[in-house]
Amino acid sequence: MFVRNFLAASTALVGFATAIPSPSLQERAACSGNTATSRSEWCDYSIDTDYYTEVPDTGVTREYWLELTDVTVAPDGVSRTAMAVNGSIPGPTLFADWGDTVTVHVKNSLTTSQNGTSLHFHGIRQNYTVQNDGVASITQCPTAPGESITYTWRATQYGSSWYHSHFALQAWQGILGGIVINGPATANYDEDLGMLFLNDWDHQTVDQLYMSAQTSGPPTLDNGLINGTNTYESGGFRYNTTFTPGTSYRLRLVNGAVDTHFKFMLDNHTMTVIASDFVPIQPYEATVLNIGMGQRYDVIITADQESTADSFWMRAIPQSACSDNSQSDDIKGIIYYSDSTTTPSTSAYSYTDGCDDETTLVPYISKTVGSTASTTADEPVAVGFNSDNLFRWTMNSTSMVVDWADPSLGQVVNGNTSWEASEAVVSLPNANEWVYIIISTTLPVPHPIHLHGHDFFVVAQGSGSYSSSTTLNLDNPPRRDTAMLPSAGHLVLAFETDNPGAWLMHCHIGWHTSEGFAMQFVERASEISALIDQSSLEENCAAWVSHSETYSIEQDDSGV
Repeated sequence: MFVRNFLAASTALVGFATAIPSPSLQERAACSGNTATSRSEWCDYSIDTDYYTEVPDTGVTREYWLELTDVTVAPDGVSRTAMAVNGSIPGPTLFADWGDTVTVHVKNSLTTSQNGTSLHFHGIRQNYTVQNDGVASITQCPTAPGESITYTWRATQYGSSWYHSHFALQAWQGILGGIVINGPATANYDEDLGMLFLNDWDHQTVDQLYMSAQTSGPPTLDNGLINGTNTYESGGFRYNTTFTPGTSYRLRLVNGAVDTHFKFMLDNHTMTVIASDFVPIQPYEATVLNIGMGQRYDVIITADQESTADSFWMRAIPQSACSDNSQSDDIKGIIYYSDSTTTPSTSAYSYTDGCDDETTLVPYISKTVGSTASTTADEPVAVGFNSDNLFRWTMNSTSMVVDWADPSLGQVVNGNTSWEASEAVVSLPNANEWVYIIISTTLPVPHPIHLHGHDFFVVAQGSGSYSSSTTLNLDNPPRRDTAMLPSAGHLVLAFETDNPGAWLMHCHIGWHTSEGFAMQFVERASEISALIDQSSLEENCAAWVSHSETYSIEQDDSGV
């Protein structure tokens, strides 16, 4: 079966308004179960199926066409230039069912000559499809203006995520959108509201702010957005939706910020948390939810507060321990009950300011980490100035610099077996071995660490230094693709070498990625060439090289 989803690229934009994609979900094929009272069921599978080893064979391909364009928007009432996907910020959500194949055609219609692009599908494991990971300098050259590229991958996981550019700071110029993969869930709910993006926002572009970020540290941003909108002074409008009393709703939260750790809450309501990143978890209840950059949480909220009010504030609160925002008390949306249009008068839950991970994450499918690692990568984090007196972050004394025009996959295909120190490569030649990554910092700054190509196990996480006496949790620890390195603390991750490729690991603070806070794992290099469409890789690179030579483009960041 072949299904086309026509998300037609818009050719013109009118005015300054930011379009907000409809939250309605893609109609799915008939499946046994997965009704409001049987969300754990899915066709011949269920929440008990180990999705790492067994995936439905749907025979369905979902096909999308996305066009990237320059736009002028005013999501909070203040006009500025930005970039959009099919004319909207966030861009359209990509929908699939568990087991589907997803094909995404991306056309780069950005008009500035400097703007190559790529599209990364955050959290998608890309099992044996590394060429589709969409990372400039690692899995492809940038796609030049006027050119197109096609990505194809299998939805072997289910849950909620997002796609975003992985070229320079484009993700925070507006090149982002949601991913929903329908499947079973660990708790029942009535309706699915789809994606809910939490973003920070400034009235200057991130490219304009990057220089000050390199010389003075992260700037204070002007505002924040919920699903692409908010108010500022007398302009803009708030995200809002209406709940029916007695109905339970699934929200798919994404932190798509460049540099803001949020606490999320809905006044008066308790959330049931059912997934972290793409990992179903044992459900737990929370009134305040920590969400770091790049992280996702699926939550269920029941409209059971009609006796207390008929409208409620939804809040995304930047944490001052690691985030500076001029509107920190006013990044809000509204939940109305039934036909109410009343402005809420509800109060926020109390909380302790901090940039931490959720601590009650127990994966539903239990896994045990190997007690012996074949490779241990010790990666202390530091920051200093380069020869141009600009901030550069390092891992194990190396600030990553990779070449847009010479991606790692191309080097592997061409037989390269030695790497420049600045490419920050750890080679993992053997299959099915355990790798431990020790990331530590003495600086009072937390960092969201994201690994491509794998879910990882969080086997240790805490304040202070890591040592050989640190206790490792190997018995079904939290499993996800983005976790917080605590301020002046340590984070120990583990994964198994079960997916050949060149996989980036980096801090998901946009400034830090561009300033070199990254490294890569070249995993099972001898198997990579057989997985690559060399002609499409080379054609994309040839177009970029021709474009960059024509316009004398110079790379001024890490390359990823």
